[in-house]
Amino acid sequence: MVNLVFLCTGNAARSVMGGAIVRARRDDLEVVTAGTHVIEGMPMSWRTRDALGALDVEAPGHRSYQLRDGDAAMADLVIAMAGEHVGYVRRVHPQAAARTVTLKRLARDLAPSTGDALGPDDLATRVGALGLSDVEIEAWEDVEDPAGGDLPEFEACAREIRDLLDEVLPRI
Repeated sequence: MVNLVFLCTGNAARSVMGGAIVRARRDDLEVVTAGTHVIEGMPMSWRTRDALGALDVEAPGHRSYQLRDGDAAMADLVIAMAGEHVGYVRRVHPQAAARTVTLKRLARDLAPSTGDALGPDDLATRVGALGLSDVEIEAWEDVEDPAGGDLPEFEACAREIRDLLDEVLPRI
């Protein structure tokens, strides 16, 4: 089973949205959501909950969670919501740097699978080909943080993440 970690800052909006959308669509993927600077055990905001609800997705029982060494070590892919999160992984969990990428870069750059899960086309090989440890992170890669915004900003964020995942999930 492929292990994905969705990463944002507080694990209260963007990573929750990404993880919930994937869980709703793919039961063959193991999903953890985490943050880089978390107050652990906090529920998602009502805006995140309602934005997910508008997509017919739920994240029942979610509590904020700080990314740990074990999460980074087991992840086949750490999907970051912004460049700052990639930088955090490179500094704090360098062993996962080659498997850490922004969602937007992943949507743009991950090659599709040709269906040979055990051959040179497997996910690890395709992710490795991206050279993620050394790639320069660019401003266009950020999914804007809706924190501080009202429900429309959260809904727009959830739709953007859903649309990006529509591009990514068939390739995982």
